[in-house]
Amino acid sequence: MKIEGFVASLRNAGTIEELFDILQAKGAPLIELDGERFLVVVEGDFEGDKFFTEINGEKANSALGDAMLNSSSFPFKCRKPYTGGNAIFVKFDDIESGEFLTAYRGDKAGKFFHVKEGIAEEITEEEYRDLIKKMPEFRVKAFSDEQMDMMGAFFG
Repeated sequence: MKIEGFVASLRNAGTIEELFDILQAKGAPLIELDGERFLVVVEGDFEGDKFFTEINGEKANSALGDAMLNSSSFPFKCRKPYTGGNAIFVKFDDIESGEFLTAYRGDKAGKFFHVKEGIAEEITEEEYRDLIKKMPEFRVKAFSDEQMDMMGAFFG
């Protein structure tokens, strides 16, 4: 599947729950697109209700840190007006942690996953909360110092 097709499929969501179901049906949180594996992170707003992704109990943008800059991001809209967000694709090869938790969360909905050795398994919210304390630190390759210096020179 191509990234564009995956992002376009998110348009079919009429609720946050449907969005999370579509993500899971497509293989998220780990998905293969264009022959490469990615961790899929989503964040956005559904008619005023925020949704986001957590990694080991922390919002994904905090857990990923500088690696977010090295990820591909695609905006998407859903079926209803004032809905949508961003789908962020983190290269799985850049993730240094062999085990971590991922959750797609909204105010009234959630999907929870335990990822170990490249395999994602859906778990309950209770299992998710219990496992957070047992997870190793989530690590993902960030930019090297040289890359950061080049970006600093580029952005001034």
